[in-house]
Amino acid sequence: MNPRQMGEIFPKIQVMARSLPLDKHTLVTNLRNMFKEVVAVTGDGTNDAPALHEADIGLSMGIAGTEVAKESADVIIMDDNFSTIVNVAKWGRAVYINIQKFVQFQLTVNVVALVLNFSSACITGSAPLTAVQLLWVNMIMDTLGALALATEPPNDGLMKRAPVGRGASFITKTMWRNIFGQSIYQLGVLAVLLFDGKRLLGLSGTDATSVLNTVIFNSFVFCQS
Repeated sequence: MNPRQMGEIFPKIQVMARSLPLDKHTLVTNLRNMFKEVVAVTGDGTNDAPALHEADIGLSMGIAGTEVAKESADVIIMDDNFSTIVNVAKWGRAVYINIQKFVQFQLTVNVVALVLNFSSACITGSAPLTAVQLLWVNMIMDTLGALALATEPPNDGLMKRAPVGRGASFITKTMWRNIFGQSIYQLGVLAVLLFDGKRLLGLSGTDATSVLNTVIFNSFVFCQS
């Protein structure tokens, strides 16, 4: 069968009966390469091993499956219950989205801290956020933020969303919009405190700069919550 015939026939296939291992492998390979589909294959026999290995995700039965099938699979269904696959997909999507949330949080924090310190150093000659404060942010705030975001459980709405495409960007346009929007907002608030904070807060004396830097740091932390 030539590629043109495959392109015409494969999209119409709904059931393959009495197929050889090579037939399954050919179908999976062409669905991935020719049609750019994300392919999952379930199987329990030795003849399913080539297709399980070639698929994006291979699922083998834990009880009825052969050792060859288990070794070729990415996921082993221990109870041989197909409904478990739904939970696997739900948790997989939840973990993916939670990682995206944490990356968005991290990028926002680092962009704001970098731009604030760099701008202040160029204009005033000093940085409001010290190395110890930035270390505290990375060790304490980021760790707790990661824990909160990573442990968020999945919801049923996740299964109604379209799956992520093979060539989809990890950082989506919505994430970039949120990152830049939050960064601009936070930098605006912190810039007002940095350049006009002493007048607004009525600070004076030798410790005015230290107090202002403390207010800026606390405001920076509060902006992340």
